[in-house]
Amino acid sequence: MDHNVFSINLSGRGMKFALVVSRFNELVTQGLEQGARRALQEAGVAAEDITAYHVPGAFEIPFTAAKIMERREVDAVICLGAVIRGETPHFEYISRAVSSGIMELNLRGHIPVIFGVLTTDTVDQADARSGQGKENKGYEAGMAAVEMATVMKNIQFPISNFQ
Repeated sequence: MDHNVFSINLSGRGMKFALVVSRFNELVTQGLEQGARRALQEAGVAAEDITAYHVPGAFEIPFTAAKIMERREVDAVICLGAVIRGETPHFEYISRAVSSGIMELNLRGHIPVIFGVLTTDTVDQADARSGQGKENKGYEAGMAAVEMATVMKNIQFPISNFQ
């Protein structure tokens, strides 16, 4: 057994989270937002500690997340959007820009920025990933946010409970 492995309890009690949600493909992104909120609340995050910022499209997500990070008022930012392939190269440009922007924020930032942006070939695929079930990627992003916020707190303020 490795004694330098940190195991965490997924509790978001006392933590604050921001959701950046694209309005483009709104039926899908509403499902993602509901999934993320459900995950955060299941992890013990109070409803008043979750703030949502709605933006026009996925392209605007990294900029908004960066501005939220500058304020240093939340423990993690969850980025939610849906880019669905069409008949033009627009899908590739937006998908690449959004994923690169979110990755850059993680590398230069002080809090986790969670990638919850769907990049699908069809609307049906997006619907399947934003529904009520366990496959909801917003829910997964919410749980990842709690886990990463917990990990970051323990890096900043190391604990002595290693298992």
